[in-house]
Amino acid sequence: MNTSAFRRRWPLARWAVPLLLLLVLSPFLWLLQMSFKPTPLILEFPPRMIFAPTLEHYVGLWKDGFPESFVNSLVTSSVSTLLALLLGVPAAYALSRWSGRGKFGLGLGILLTRMAPPIAFTIPFFLAYRYLGLLDTRTGLILIYMTFNLPLVIWMMQPFFDAVPASLEEAALMDGAGFPTVFAEIVMPMAAAGIAATAILCFLYAWNDFFFALILTRTEARTAPVAVVNFMNYEGWEWGKIAAGGSLVMAPVLVFSMLVRRYLVSGLTAGAVKG
Repeated sequence: MNTSAFRRRWPLARWAVPLLLLLVLSPFLWLLQMSFKPTPLILEFPPRMIFAPTLEHYVGLWKDGFPESFVNSLVTSSVSTLLALLLGVPAAYALSRWSGRGKFGLGLGILLTRMAPPIAFTIPFFLAYRYLGLLDTRTGLILIYMTFNLPLVIWMMQPFFDAVPASLEEAALMDGAGFPTVFAEIVMPMAAAGIAATAILCFLYAWNDFFFALILTRTEARTAPVAVVNFMNYEGWEWGKIAAGGSLVMAPVLVFSMLVRRYLVSGLTAGAVKG
């Protein structure tokens, strides 16, 4: 049955995707409209849907130094993702082409390091960072995000390299191409969808991190999620700034995910069917 025939028989199906999208985005839309509400109307019940919007909460964020925290999140997420890919992609390729014993055990060990709860590493990282002077630094956050993303990169990229026929590499080597050329011009393009999907997941993990940023930073390297929580204080919760900060934190993730959704879906489904 083609798409047009399906829509004629099931007219409600054409509304399923917009309704589902509206349902998924409803928390963000509610948070967004709250960020433009005047402070006296935020906790009003029943909530008022029509009001004169204001930018007072975003102006307050600017005065409270939120842009610096936003930049910290952007820098640490981007750099840690890049480093994890630079180290993890070659490691995944080497593990994929390794024909010796212990390959399964090594792959399982790499995966287990990613499955451990982050709280188990809190005290060792804190003590080591205090000794090395990495507390409250971007470098410290980049290193820890890279450390946790590296096993994810290796685990996700290995199946993509397994799907690349080794015969193509052997043929190129026999024709006189060097290994760097084979890897850069044959292997990498065939695994591009997997690299894109892995990069997206690594970036989102680092961007959304709250736990390590809370424990290992104070003011200089504080990230956006931690900065939002600081508006919850003993004097009262500044709901307007919380909504404005939350909207700014969520907006890049939503926009970025929508722009690269094609690469994410193709990357996560590539290699699911062989043959």
